Amino acid sequence: MTGIDEVTLNFSPASLTLLNAILAIVMFSIAIDLSPADFHRLRKAPKPVIIGLMSQFIVLPALTFCLVLIAEPRPSIALGLILVAACPGGNISNFITHRAGGNAALSVSMTAFATIGAILLTPLNIAFWGRLYEPTREILQKTEIDPVQIAITVGLMLVLPLVLGVQLNIRKPEITRKLRRPLQWLAMAIFIAFIVLALLANWNFFLQFAGAVAGLVIIHNALALGGGWVTATIFGLSQYDRRAITIETGIQNSGLGLVLIFAFFNGLGGMAVAAAFWGIWHAISGLGLASIMSRTEAKR
Repeated sequence: MTGIDEVTLNFSPASLTLLNAILAIVMFSIAIDLSPADFHRLRKAPKPVIIGLMSQFIVLPALTFCLVLIAEPRPSIALGLILVAACPGGNISNFITHRAGGNAALSVSMTAFATIGAILLTPLNIAFWGRLYEPTREILQKTEIDPVQIAITVGLMLVLPLVLGVQLNIRKPEITRKLRRPLQWLAMAIFIAFIVLALLANWNFFLQFAGAVAGLVIIHNALALGGGWVTATIFGLSQYDRRAITIETGIQNSGLGLVLIFAFFNGLGGMAVAAAFWGIWHAISGLGLASIMSRTEAKR
């Protein structure tokens, strides 16, 4: 049987271009919820956002590295977990935070700031944590990824749609008001359909290797959610803000992870299966947690 570290999944250049476009649409659908007022409010009270970004880009990668050291998974799976942890918050985090009765405005703002910060912090975290662990260091040395190219990819896919969405909301608020809800649902439906089709195209590989990553992804996601909650609690944030940071840390942009895996790692099996399983599981765990949280009203 072919090892997961040697398998490359079926993913054409056209599929990668389509995934880029889908993620741009998803980001645009989030951005039209934002206005300059959101950023001005945060300038007056930046603590929750700063703590949330710290949880996202420092705490989660560090917890991921500890998990990798303890579990010692196959190198490609380990690097897949590290890469997912290096991505900004996922596109459904805002919706799930709202369902959980958390601070949805904080969630949207964290998504925006994390997306901008990802230009620098995502390639930095992949390189830093990936090189600390010897088996994943070997993969990075073989692929010779260019942090600048990753930054450009993140910028074009996430930051450009973010800027365009905010601008449209400023100039044509009546249009964004009509577009907001239908576009968000459409973007999510297209994204889920794409993941399902990509899985079907690689179904045999997925069935063969899903068992090797399922438990790790579930533990990893639990660490992310727990790390977000503990970080927000340690810094004395309200329950309302804690819910947003918990979910924002536990919902990762696995779609961006897949783009980076296919663009820079040739669809390496362990990485791709880990990111794809993350894309499925974090939606299940996030909605389940939101259902539990929503039973009690959060204190502000």
